[in-house]
Amino acid sequence: MKTLYFDCIFGIAGDMALAALVDLGADLTYISEQLRKLPIDPFELEILPVNKRGIAAKKLSIHLESQGANQPYHFKLLDDHPHRKAADILHMIESSSLPNRVKQRSMAIFQVIAEAEAKIHGMDPREVHFHEVGAMDSIIDTIGVCLALEYLEIDEVYASPVPTGYGKMKMAHGLYPIPAPATAELLRGIPLADLPVEGELTTPTGAGILKALVKEFRPIGSIKMERIGYGAGNKDFDHPNVVRAILIQEVNDRKRESIYVLETQLDDMTGEALGFAMERLFQEGALDVYYTPVYMKKNRPGTLITVLVQPERADGCEEVLLTQTSTLGVRRSEWTRKILERRIVSVETTYGMVRVKQAIDGDRVLQQAPEYEDVAALARKYNLPFQEVYLEVLRESTP
Repeated sequence: MKTLYFDCIFGIAGDMALAALVDLGADLTYISEQLRKLPIDPFELEILPVNKRGIAAKKLSIHLESQGANQPYHFKLLDDHPHRKAADILHMIESSSLPNRVKQRSMAIFQVIAEAEAKIHGMDPREVHFHEVGAMDSIIDTIGVCLALEYLEIDEVYASPVPTGYGKMKMAHGLYPIPAPATAELLRGIPLADLPVEGELTTPTGAGILKALVKEFRPIGSIKMERIGYGAGNKDFDHPNVVRAILIQEVNDRKRESIYVLETQLDDMTGEALGFAMERLFQEGALDVYYTPVYMKKNRPGTLITVLVQPERADGCEEVLLTQTSTLGVRRSEWTRKILERRIVSVETTYGMVRVKQAIDGDRVLQQAPEYEDVAALARKYNLPFQEVYLEVLRESTP
């Protein structure tokens, strides 16, 4: 299984992502030949070497034969409308001869963008007319990225938190804030990075790629980098306007993940209130919640609340702590943890069939434990002590 990591420390756009993947090793000829199977205007793709603040990168240039670069597209044999509905683009992709995974990924990107636009404009996603994202170059960028991923045989995509930039920009409907409304909608639930730069750092196409394709947003973490590609944007900033595409080999088969630890302590809540708060934290997606007795100021007995949570759920759990407890503040720290795979197997024992939970690392079974309810049922059936049945089942299920 091959894994790609988009390092979006300075933002991401569709053309930047495609250029980075080509720099990583994707074949531009293959991408162009596959794109020409679609009913779109004639085009030529070119990759140019550029230097962005000392970083050698690749920049994508699209030449449209009939309209000139970066002009609105149209489908062949259709009317010359400058914008097309999302349904038209999705139908074009679905009915094409592109590889199946390319079609699935491309349609997923356009679908999430259509849903974001539909929410902003208050309409059916199928009726959304793409503007900036619907331009010919954005169609090439989006499907081109999916073709590049296919050429590189990428199975999973991860990414870093992403900055948006700030300010205002001119769009089809007038002067809009940065991030653009559709971009902001697409980035809901995605961790953002703090980079105070005036200008658009992440485009709707870039946000759509992240929303549809990225399995998890996290710091690079414990990985081995095999190859790196740099894709450049059109603008020049005080920082290198590039995105990095990294082909990675994760240490320990990706069993190490990033989590947040939220902590607060208090000395003025009842046990019932603490129980309710724990219930709400688990509803909000906490991985684990536990309470530790502590002594606070003036030697008062208190409770330390500790919450383990995935990055994308941290804000919600923090809100629960602030609203459902009497705390005046919450500490947050980032940790990594190694987790073992879990599986349930059914084992035939002297007493009957018992489900056994196993913790495995590759081919090794490191821990296992019979399911409580199965052991309890057998202990009742044979009128035996629970521990006797438990130990016998464990003995018989051990390889």
